[in-house]
Amino acid sequence: MLKSRRSFIKYGLAISAGTVAADAFWAEKHFFEINEFYFHASNASTRNIKLIQLSDLHLQSIDSQIIRLTKKINELRPDLLLITGDAVDEADKTLLLSDFLKLINQDIQKVAILGNWEYWGKIDLTQLTTIYEQHNCTLLINKTKQYAFFGKTISIIGIDDYIGGNSNFELAIENFQSSDYHVVLNHCPEYSTRVASLAHKGLPIDCILSGHTHGGQITLLGYAPFRPPGSGRYLKGWYELDTCRLYVSKGIGTSTIPARFGARAEIAVFNFPV
Repeated sequence: MLKSRRSFIKYGLAISAGTVAADAFWAEKHFFEINEFYFHASNASTRNIKLIQLSDLHLQSIDSQIIRLTKKINELRPDLLLITGDAVDEADKTLLLSDFLKLINQDIQKVAILGNWEYWGKIDLTQLTTIYEQHNCTLLINKTKQYAFFGKTISIIGIDDYIGGNSNFELAIENFQSSDYHVVLNHCPEYSTRVASLAHKGLPIDCILSGHTHGGQITLLGYAPFRPPGSGRYLKGWYELDTCRLYVSKGIGTSTIPARFGARAEIAVFNFPV
C-alpha cells in the first residue's frame, strides 16, 4: 500500500511538472489575451478611436503565434497601432520586422518607439526607421506626432528608451500641439515617474503606455522573482501616478528564457470617444 501511495505521488508530481512546463513553454508563450479599456465617456457601444498596443515582440521568426497575432490585429481594425519597443533584439533579425509588418493591413497607421534591446542588440536605427516608414509607421524618438480621427485629435508622445537610449520628455514635447487626447509611449516604466512629475495642466496626459517587464515573464503565485532594470516598482497592468495613469503591458515575446508562466502575452486595446 505504501509503495502504491508513493508511486501515486510521484506520478502526480510528474503530471504537475509536465503541465507547468507545457504551460510555460507552449501555452503562455504561444497564446495571448486581449485586454480592452475605455477612456472618458467611451464604452463598447460608442464610436471610438481605437488604439492597440503591442510591446516586446522580440521577433525570432514568423511563427504560428505571430500569424494569429497579425490576423487578430487586422480583425480588430485599430485606428492606430502602437509598438512600444523591443520589436527586435538582434541585428540579423531586423528584416523579420518587415515580414511581420507586411502581415498587418497597410492602411492601419502605426507609430513605434525604441526599447532597450534595439540598442543592446545594435540594431541599425536608420534601417529600422526605413522599415517602419515602408509600412505606414512613424518611429518617434523623443518626438510628438498629432493624429486626427473622426474630427478628434490625439497626440502621441514617443520617449527614447530609458536604459539603452536617452529618455527626454522635455525634448519630446518641444513641438507639442494641444490635442483632444494625449498618450505617452515610454518603454521602461521606471521613467514614467519622471514623465508624470513633468506633466502640467497645459499638457494633460490621458495615459502612459509602457512594456519592458513582460509581466515578470516567470511569476510564482503572483510574485515576479526578476524584473529587468528600468522596471522600477512596476510589473503589469494599471498604476495611478500623480498626474496620470500608467499601463504596463505584459508584451508578446520572451527574453533570455523562452518561456512564460503566470504572465500570458497580451494585446492591449484603448478606446477614446469621438
